[in-house]
Amino acid sequence: MGIDFTGGTLIEIGYEKAADLTLLRNTLDESGFSDATVQNFGTAKDVLIRLKLQEGVSSADLSAKVLEAINKKTTEPANLRRVEFVGPQVGDDLAQDGFLALLYSTIGILIYVAWRFEWKFSLGAIVATLHDVIVTLGVFSALNMEFDLTVLAAVLALIGYSLNDTIVVYDRIRESFLTFRNKTVEEMMNLSVNVTLSRTIMTSLTVILVLISLFFLGGEVIHGFSLVLLFGVFFGTYSSIFIASPVALMLGACPADLIPPVKKGEHIDNLP
Repeated sequence: MGIDFTGGTLIEIGYEKAADLTLLRNTLDESGFSDATVQNFGTAKDVLIRLKLQEGVSSADLSAKVLEAINKKTTEPANLRRVEFVGPQVGDDLAQDGFLALLYSTIGILIYVAWRFEWKFSLGAIVATLHDVIVTLGVFSALNMEFDLTVLAAVLALIGYSLNDTIVVYDRIRESFLTFRNKTVEEMMNLSVNVTLSRTIMTSLTVILVLISLFFLGGEVIHGFSLVLLFGVFFGTYSSIFIASPVALMLGACPADLIPPVKKGEHIDNLP
């Protein structure tokens, strides 16, 4: 967990010229602050350093040590702008709010898809979306990367992307249900997936190209954001095909679920 959730110290420093972030990171790493996060803040001359919570060390002492370590290695002295302490209680509140955001978005998806299609398709969409989130976070955990608010924002964006891809497949399945009456449910689903396959591949590749550019050129600040979405786009693409539709099929989805029932005596309503 990043200091957004665990608590820690924020140190803002300034330079007369553009700061060398790589040099600052190496300097802090050599000085024993390997968990420090360094990023530009506002302009290239302003730098924000995030340090995790350290027991028995005050924010003032910690900032003094950081400033001393930095000024030993750089020719231009850094000016201390501000020091802020983020308590663990704030981190707990952010973690709780983040979990509630995931929960509310999942409930909203369930209601929307159930209204748009049918409850069997809704459960398929939820299973696929939860699969994408859990597997993506599992990979992130296996790589031992820091989880902060930026990564949480990427997870919420992933939910929207995965749902959009699933809705496209479901739309084609509904069209097939209403068009082909002489095919089995499996054949109609396979046909729908094949029709949307080229669109899905092109969309995913386009998004992946953008995310790769962000990962390599966007700086260390958004590495977590771009990496989560890179994994998420891959998992979200195949889950819409291999998880969302099969789950709906296992629950017994059929053309009758999407065809509105004919009311008894409905043809009489339009008679004079």
